[in-house]
Amino acid sequence: MIIRNAKWASICIRFSLIGIAAFHISLTNSWASSPNNSLTISTDTEYNSSNETSWLNKIDTHWGGRFKIIGSVSNANNDTIFAPVETGTFYDGSADFRLINETFFSEWGYFETHYEAIIAGGDTRRNREKLRSFFPNFPEQPLFLGAPLNDDTRLMDLSWTIHKDDKKIIFHRFDRLFFELLPDWGSIRIGRQAITWGNGMIFNPMDLFNPFPPTEIDRDYKVGDDMVNAQIVYPNFGDLQLLYVIRRDPNDDEVKKNTTSLAAKFHFSTGTTELDVMGSKHYDDWVVGVGSTGYLGDAAWRLDATWTFQDDPSDESPNSYLSLVANMDYSWIWWSKNFYGFIEYFFNGLGENDYPQALLNRDITERLQRGELFVLGKNYLSGTLQVELHPLFNVFFTVINNTKDPSGILQPRATWDITQNLQMTVGANIFYGDNGSEFGGFIIPGTDIRSRTPDNAYLWFNYYF
Repeated sequence: MIIRNAKWASICIRFSLIGIAAFHISLTNSWASSPNNSLTISTDTEYNSSNETSWLNKIDTHWGGRFKIIGSVSNANNDTIFAPVETGTFYDGSADFRLINETFFSEWGYFETHYEAIIAGGDTRRNREKLRSFFPNFPEQPLFLGAPLNDDTRLMDLSWTIHKDDKKIIFHRFDRLFFELLPDWGSIRIGRQAITWGNGMIFNPMDLFNPFPPTEIDRDYKVGDDMVNAQIVYPNFGDLQLLYVIRRDPNDDEVKKNTTSLAAKFHFSTGTTELDVMGSKHYDDWVVGVGSTGYLGDAAWRLDATWTFQDDPSDESPNSYLSLVANMDYSWIWWSKNFYGFIEYFFNGLGENDYPQALLNRDITERLQRGELFVLGKNYLSGTLQVELHPLFNVFFTVINNTKDPSGILQPRATWDITQNLQMTVGANIFYGDNGSEFGGFIIPGTDIRSRTPDNAYLWFNYYF
């Protein structure tokens, strides 16, 4: 009955969103064809009353988006993951077009869509496909990749591949497609959307549902998931968020109880300290969490902790485990320049110090594939420093460090706001650590492949419209 009811819920949500989208398209077409870009209707018959005209005139439509183009170069030598197939200099590129529409229906609700068209490819993709054909145990996606862009596990299949081969892929998709009602007591949002819980800057254990990868530099848009999100506001006290994330089992395409997430988070404040209390049934596990933010002098601090109770842990995993993140950030002025920095500690209670063994742990690999866990070890100390050399030119330096090895990633980068709508970013990802360390590289079980990722440099342009 759970599967059947979930299937009917899936059908109802899909038809509702399709109907809203069709109505939305008809309205925006009317808006586009109007000489003054406002919605109008015919007054040839008495059926078109002034009240109806007034209701339609309250609909407001906004268009926008982003075009992003990236070029990168990697140094794949004999101590990297690509040594069994090819070494040398790899060249890669991608382009991402995002078109955004927001349609506001007076003050009671609005509808939002984000359409994406993406082309990506190059030497890295070609050689990763070679590795996968030679070594069946090669992971489908490396660490730090994050949530997949395909819709294999999402409720609605809104991704379509135009072309795919060993060197490139072209596809398009809807990354947002939701309708939101705005009653007096809060809001209800239904459809594909993105949500962020927790206060982590690099790692975010409270953000169970679709966190950014720790190495992600471009955080303009989080990958959307299909969910129902309700928020109830208690004036002068706090707010309660209720969340239902609906997913399908990719093995049989069915919505099941153990593939969904049901969660609640209560946010309130006392003095200058803000507090979060969270509870969730996430896949097969129960997760509880607490978080807080506050101030220490001119610095801001944040602390989040979650405790996961596993329903069916593997032999290598504990029945329950703690995850914790704590950070502090501060801004100051040196030499007439604006500086900003933060430092963050992350504890991964599911992690292991034997990295090859960690890749054999089902509980770890499942979370890596779902895009909610990104590292194999236990303790990480990270941070970022930003210097504003000019209001339009900023330099950043980020370090992600496994304290046991030590090993990690260095991420220097700079951003230049060329015009009001055009931004350039140039940077690099540099991996360090000895052989056998997490980021320096270890042998992947069942293969002869060393896990170290090649160092790379990138250049990208974002144009916003």
